[in-house]
Parts: sequence; C-alpha cells; structure tokens
Amino acid sequence: MDDLTVTTLHVPGARWILKGLEEMTTWARMSFKPTKSRSLVLKKGKVTNKFCFTLAMTQIPSFTEKPVKSLGKVFNCSLKDTAAVRATNLELEGWLAVVDKSGLPGKFKAWIYQHGTLPRILWPLLIYDVPISTIEGFERRVRRFLRRWLGLPRSLSSIALYGQNNKLKLPIISLNEEFKVSRAREVLLYRESRDLKVSKAGIEVRTGRRWRAAEEVKVAESRLRHRELVGAVAYGRAGLGSGTTSRYNKAQGKDRRSLVQQEARAAVEEERASRMVGMRQQEAWTRWEHAVDRKVTWAELWKAERHRIRFLIQAVYDVLPSPSNLFSWGLVESPACILCLKRGTLEHIISCCSKALGEGRYRWRHDQVLKAIARTITCGIGHCKRLRSVKKTITFVRAGEKPLLAARTTSSGLLATAQDWELEVDLGKRLKFPGTAATTSLRPDMLLISETSKHIILLELTVPWEDRIEEANERKREKYAELVEECRNNGWRARCEPIAEGLLASLSAEPTTSWVSQGPASEGPSKRSQRQQKLPQGGCG
Repeated sequence: MDDLTVTTLHVPGARWILKGLEEMTTWARMSFKPTKSRSLVLKKGKVTNKFCFTLAMTQIPSFTEKPVKSLGKVFNCSLKDTAAVRATNLELEGWLAVVDKSGLPGKFKAWIYQHGTLPRILWPLLIYDVPISTIEGFERRVRRFLRRWLGLPRSLSSIALYGQNNKLKLPIISLNEEFKVSRAREVLLYRESRDLKVSKAGIEVRTGRRWRAAEEVKVAESRLRHRELVGAVAYGRAGLGSGTTSRYNKAQGKDRRSLVQQEARAAVEEERASRMVGMRQQEAWTRWEHAVDRKVTWAELWKAERHRIRFLIQAVYDVLPSPSNLFSWGLVESPACILCLKRGTLEHIISCCSKALGEGRYRWRHDQVLKAIARTITCGIGHCKRLRSVKKTITFVRAGEKPLLAARTTSSGLLATAQDWELEVDLGKRLKFPGTAATTSLRPDMLLISETSKHIILLELTVPWEDRIEEANERKREKYAELVEECRNNGWRARCEPIAEGLLASLSAEPTTSWVSQGPASEGPSKRSQRQQKLPQGGCG
C-alpha cells in the first residue's frame, strides 16, 4: 500500500489516528513522508489553517500552503474547479494557436487536433466538474479553427463536420459528443463498481443544469429495453430479419456499458438530425433517399487536393457561391445564371444549364465515369479467368496437426458462370449488338455478352442530380424493356441494369474520373489549369 487517506470528524481524532499509524509503521521499520502529505481542515464548510498535524516531529503542510496534483487534478484550498477549468481553457487556446501557426496544410492541422489535442483536452474535462455550457464554448472555438483549416465558410453548420448519419461523413470527432459519452461511462463505472462502498456512495457526476449525465444514462437504458421488446425492425429497403438486436438484459460489464454509450451517441446524432431538418438549404441531402453514403477517411483526405475536398463539402451542403446563394447573401443584385439567365442554383449550374454543359462537357463527364466502371468490370473478368486456371492441389496434413485454411480459389457471382465474357463499351465506336439476340438501333452504354451461356446484360449509365436517381433508373429500364423482352424471346438470358451515379458522388472521384479538376479532352492544358483554380474558388461556373 502506497497512499493512505485519513478522514475524521474532529481534529483530536485525526491526531490520535496519526499517532497510532506512526507507531505501527515504526514497528514495521517503515516511515511516512510528511513533506509529500497534505492536510485539510474544514470548519462550517470553510477551510481553516488554525490546526496543524505532525508526523515524526515534522509538520504536514496544508493545501493552503502547498497545493498538490494527483492524476492530473490539482487540489487546493478553494475546493473548486473554477481555476482549473479556466486553465484548461487557456491550454486549449494555446494548443490550437500552436497548431494554427505550424505552417502545415489545413488538413494536417485538423488531423493533429483530433489525434493530439482532443485526447489531451478530454482528460481534464473528465476529472473536473465542467458544465456543458463550457464544453459548448470550447467546441465553438474548435469549429472556428476547423473551418479555417479546411477552407470552409462560417455559414456551414457544425453538423456537416461531425454528423455520422450524413450522406457525406467526415472523419472529425465532436468534443461535445465525446464529453457526453465519457460522462455517461463515468456514471456507469460508479454505479456498477464491484466495490460496494463505491457503488453505494451515491457519487454524483455534475455537468451543469442543462444536461445531466445520470438522466442521460436512464434515457439510454430505457431506450435499449424498449428496443429489445420491439425486436428487430427493418430500416429503409432492408427486409425483415436483416437487422440484429442487442440483448441488453443479458449483457454484463463492459458489453453493457458499451451498449449504453452507443445509445448516448445515437441520442446526440438524433439531436443533430432534428436541427438539420430545420434548415432550409443545408438539409437538401436528407431527401437523397437513393444516394449512397460517402465516408471520407483520413487517408483519402491526405491524398485529395485541398480545393477538391473543399468543393465537395460545400456542394453537398449547398454553400458554394452560386448566383442564387450570392443573391441571398446580398452580394449580387440578381440570382440569374450569367449564361442562360435562369435562376442560378447549384443544381442548375452543374446539372441543368445547357450552355454551361455544352461543347461536349456533359458527355465528357459521362464518359469519364463510364471508363472507371468499365475498368472495374474488365478487372473482374480477368480475375475470374485467373481463378479458373489455378490447378487444384492436394494438401497433406501431419498426424495431430490441424489443416491450414486454404485460400479461396473460386468466385461466386455472374462473372464466374462463363469464361468467354466480353465487354463492349460505347466510347468512340458503335456497339456490336449480337444479331442472334435482337436487331435494334438503341445504343446502351455497355454490353456484357457470353456466347456460350447465351447471357447478355445491358448496362446504361446516367449521372443525374441526387434527387432524381430513382427517376433516372425507371426511365432507363422503361427505355430498354422491349429490347430485353425480344432477347429473351430469342433464347437469351437478358436483363437491363441501370447505373445511376449521383452527380456529387462523381465530383468526389479520382481526377481521371472527375470533371471538377480536369476539363474536356478538347481543352488545352492551360484551360484545364484555369478550371482547376476557378471552379472551387469562384463557385460553380
């Protein structure tokens, strides 16, 4: 035993216990270190220095004379955490200022904050009684630096930075969310401690009046019990039974605490969603039901150009300086597009303006996405052919040994059903539709044909605005419905698979498949470099 705490109701009792402890340690040939010890006397709720205590003829210093620091927490005679919270605030400002002046690119500054500054600031916020209003002030300061480092406007909501249910997820963690989860975990650790003196002590985790950790834990537990009673439910288009339910009543220890913490995070995310729905412009992504979610990792953030990430985030939340936004911000006199004089919204500029997308730009963007899809399918065909060419070998196992898990040499899926798959792509040359299947003048974007299995797949690509993905799918299926039926009547197994790539999703692709950083093939290098500089900064034109 290294540390020892003595608590008594009266000063004589404390002196009597110290005298007995000194006799016992002397008998055991040990000794206390009075200079490392501290004394504290409270009289009517206030600290007093009228009494002193001694060990081995050496006076024990009081908290008033020498404050002590234990596990990062400073104990002094004030018995309040106000000074410590103020010091933590100054430390946070200092760390952010140092990172801001480091001269590194903005995305590296954001990474340093999340993996360096955030873990260091969470510990003092955990050991001190910090109200939630102070944490919100810290987060406002952090958001200001993050927006500056990533080149984002001040009008962008914090939900765009921290939301985990957004269509575009950034790898940045919210200080407010981590604080709430850590406080909820602290409540569970006190309540479920194996030491009865700790679990029955009634320790209260104080976080201010606006948000209480104990109440949040009760709400999370009630939601978990309700979810267990309801059972597995279907989300979106997933069928019944596709989801799993957590057995909260049967969970114990760490697993039980983990479920409560996940529910606390879900509550924070629901609060963000309710705030986002109340926004008129930045909540447009909530209506993209058929768009695939995009999660940006730190590795992608490092490799991507700064203007590309900046343009992508602003485009998803519609805070680019389009004519319509500039008019609503009071910076221009008219919201009209300067090319066609229609209302210059973001959707109009990059998806509907006939003049802005003229001169082959729309076709060029379509072909770049088509090349990427065709390259992936070609690699899949080659991979299936290589797997079939691998010869099966017999693996001998010694007595008493377990067989090693062999690598999977077979592939399931459509491409593994035949060896003569051929891919025809409508890129500069007319597709050769099999005459034995049908005779048509239609030109699908891609044809995947197998003569031996008499299988033909029509792939039709469209790059619509995210609101119109389902409409584009239905239109393409209806367009090729008669052709597919004719192929089936001629003995072919045919089907049409429309591919709808969201416009903003195509903007976030690699430079070879995106029209944001490159211009059409007809443009020269100088024009392409001009477009790289003008598009993200000047808005959408």
